[in-house]
Amino acid sequence: MKSMTWLIRLMLPYWWRILLALILSMLTITSHIGLMATSAYLLARAALHPPILDLMVTIVGVRFFGLSRAVFRYLERYVSHDVTFRILSQIRVKFYQGIEPLAPARLLNFRSGDLLSRIVADVEIQQNLYLRVFAPPFVALLVLLGYGFFLASYDLRIAFILAACFLVAGLGIPWGIKSLSHGVGRQMVALKAELNTLVADSLMGITELVVYGQAQAHLAKIQLTDNKLMGQQRLIAQLSALSSALTGMIANLGLWLVLVLGILLVEKGKLSGVNLGMLALGTFSSFEALYPLALVPHYLEQNRTAADRLLELIKTEPVVKDYGAVSPQPEGLDFSFQDVSFRYNQDEPWALNHLTFRIPQHSKMAIVGQSGAGKTSIVNLLLRFWDYSEGRIDLGGHSLREYRQEDARRFFGVVTQRTHLFNATIRENLLVANPKGTDEELIRAAQQAKLHDFILSLPQGYDSLVGEGGFALSGGQRQRLAIARVLLKNAPILILDEAMAGLDPLTEREVMDEIYHLMEGRTTLVITHRLTGLERMDEILVLDRGQIVERGKHEELLQQKGFYYFRYLGRKQRKDVESTRIKEGIKKYESGGVLWN
Repeated sequence: MKSMTWLIRLMLPYWWRILLALILSMLTITSHIGLMATSAYLLARAALHPPILDLMVTIVGVRFFGLSRAVFRYLERYVSHDVTFRILSQIRVKFYQGIEPLAPARLLNFRSGDLLSRIVADVEIQQNLYLRVFAPPFVALLVLLGYGFFLASYDLRIAFILAACFLVAGLGIPWGIKSLSHGVGRQMVALKAELNTLVADSLMGITELVVYGQAQAHLAKIQLTDNKLMGQQRLIAQLSALSSALTGMIANLGLWLVLVLGILLVEKGKLSGVNLGMLALGTFSSFEALYPLALVPHYLEQNRTAADRLLELIKTEPVVKDYGAVSPQPEGLDFSFQDVSFRYNQDEPWALNHLTFRIPQHSKMAIVGQSGAGKTSIVNLLLRFWDYSEGRIDLGGHSLREYRQEDARRFFGVVTQRTHLFNATIRENLLVANPKGTDEELIRAAQQAKLHDFILSLPQGYDSLVGEGGFALSGGQRQRLAIARVLLKNAPILILDEAMAGLDPLTEREVMDEIYHLMEGRTTLVITHRLTGLERMDEILVLDRGQIVERGKHEELLQQKGFYYFRYLGRKQRKDVESTRIKEGIKKYESGGVLWN
């Protein structure tokens, strides 16, 4: 019920539009009833051969109801769909506002395809909320009251017949359909989500699927899920046809009951014969309001299931919270870690363990270490993607927690190992870094990243599409595009997180030369497990299991012959040095000395 309460709250600001749509829907059905009833009355009166002037009002009535039905139907569809789209826009905004603070910490447990399904398919399902869940019962009730009072003016028993038929068709049939389709709505939402996830995984991982020979197996999963979904949709179509047939049967039954009772009233002189067809066909036409009711329980189940999936994310508490409404003004562009400890989950080992270091303003520091040493965790904490457990991180003389997340990230320009590019144009991908950037700034950033000439060689220039994930570009071009983004953002602190990983040596050398120019005048942190080009760093930290095991400049670390030294040497050189050290150690041990640490 929480999900439905949340959806109703989103509808309340549009109550007057909803009320207008309900009135227009009722007027549409009323016009249909009026058209059928007036036509029957006209035929009955015309059979008595009255003067033509006596039929003029009825003729005008037929024309009026015929035209008004079309006009009211158009206006009803226009207003109701306008309401629906406004509600959907509110749901999308609320959903994005809810999940944006969760990224990336809380979203790691969700597959990207599932998230896409929630923000697209689950939101789209909510279009049924007004059109097929809330509106039909209210419209049916209004029609019953309005036409019921009209019938009661002729005979109360005719109104009772209408009410009884409405109750059977409006409550009995939906209850029966609900019993037959119980759980189908929930299964359809789950199957759609699974199908969207599988299709998204196949699109983003098609290369890996083909390489490992899993393409056909994955396709079989998609086909199996699609068949299950089609089976559920087929069942709903069959139940919809069954409900329409049953509603039509009750509508015909209502027509005959009114007709039989009307004949008896005509024989007793309590009802004019010309009104008999009018009342019967009017009753039959009023059942137009009941046809959508049969599937209301099914659509309600679908809406609730989809809304529960949306609320599951929206109501999740973010890992990182803003503690103040206004961020402090930094005093410089240095940052430091003071005895910082951090782990991603309580049952996992420490990613960072009492880590302490400082990067002065405009200096260049490198952090090296093997995978899992904790290098990327440092970036995650600086960007406030996660919050540290112990210690303190300062930025510009203030605790990092004093900065709002959005404000803290403005100080950093990040080039990562995998640059995410949207399936959009080069221009739009660049403007992600600075939406207010001008064409001149865009071109200048691309020129500095050595990407401008390549862009001009494309048929559409800066308006060329890069494809999903930037697949239309090479690895080096994607990295250059990432560099151009950082240049366009013009952030004072630069972070390179495995920016050269996956590039061939020639491309790596070219991109690295461009990055060195980017470092000028900026506080720079280089995160890497490759030691190429670290001679230019002011200081190098060697990280292992979340702790600093060595620190110093390139030459100093080589002289120490520790972690960095053996990592820096090639494999053959490393074997030779290790063999020499073993021989020296044995001799030292045999002479009574102490082995090295």
